[in-house]
Amino acid sequence: MPDPRVTKLAQVLVHYSLELKPGQQMELRTSPLAEELSLAAYAEAIKAGAHVVISNSLPGAEESFYKHAVEEQFDYVSPLYQLTIETFDAILYIEAEYNTRALSGVDPARLARTRKARAPVSKILLDRSARNELRWCYTVYPTHAMAQEAGMSLADYREFVYDAGLLNEPEPVAAWLKELQRQRELIAWLVGKDRVILKGADIDLKLSIKNRTFIESAGKYNFPDGEIFTGPVEHSVNGWVRFRYPAIYDGQEVTDIELWFENGKIVKEKASKGQEPLTALLNTDAGSRYLGEWGIGTNYHIQRFTKNMLFDEKLGGTIHLAVGASYPETGGKNDSGLHWDMLCDMAESEITVDGEVFYRNGKPVV
Repeated sequence: MPDPRVTKLAQVLVHYSLELKPGQQMELRTSPLAEELSLAAYAEAIKAGAHVVISNSLPGAEESFYKHAVEEQFDYVSPLYQLTIETFDAILYIEAEYNTRALSGVDPARLARTRKARAPVSKILLDRSARNELRWCYTVYPTHAMAQEAGMSLADYREFVYDAGLLNEPEPVAAWLKELQRQRELIAWLVGKDRVILKGADIDLKLSIKNRTFIESAGKYNFPDGEIFTGPVEHSVNGWVRFRYPAIYDGQEVTDIELWFENGKIVKEKASKGQEPLTALLNTDAGSRYLGEWGIGTNYHIQRFTKNMLFDEKLGGTIHLAVGASYPETGGKNDSGLHWDMLCDMAESEITVDGEVFYRNGKPVV
């Protein structure tokens, strides 16, 4: 018997997250492994009156590309992809991994070159999204590979995914609106503030949020969700941070990252495993050694690390810092083909803002 929460999730994604309207164009980017959720979301979008284009990935194709492509192919940007970003009203991404480490053996320089080529189109996506011209939402459909990566059985992982999305609640949208209200209370306290000091076992960092905007995250662009985030003033970041949680990008895992900042720029990086991809990614382009985002996880239904940043960056009791591109709606100005979130445990830490304690030992105190 189909899990009724799949239908519930499809309804939430189409009507709450994307707010799809009759006549709008939506691209559904999915995988054959997500057939159940993809069909449910497609049906909801059609019933909403939208025009839906399905882009179904082929497991193993991306690995094959990086293995066999020649120089000019890394610089190619699909005109179909660009047309979608420039003209469509909505994009729904459904991740359903066949192999979470399919790209782990790829030369990091090849990955960086592809990201650099796509950076102008990525900027169009971010700019149109900031103007609310393009709505997008990213979610997952549980697979064996993703469950294994998280250290769970598929049955347990499925329960984890649906609980994180508040889909066990009788009215998930009402639950997300309650979370939205709490986020807005935190953001209201931060409005007009400037100097931020983060101190703890794994962090000793100073930065500015002057004239920057915090954005609420309650199921509109990510699902599940649960964070507030902004773009730090680019040249304000100074100090050191250690990420004890592994950071994974394109299937490549980097462990125990330490970063040192001077006037916003990462001047030194270190990892106990994955030093080469770490340095290669940070050298993607001129903006990839600066922070594009500082976020605070607010979803306390997520209670464990799963090696999937969709969930991990929302983990209550953590913050995340993203190197690379800023989200324009925050006021951030950093441009890059990279946006790489790294997760820091704040269980034994304190955040002060303009001299007042905002957060202590994993929870806001305001």
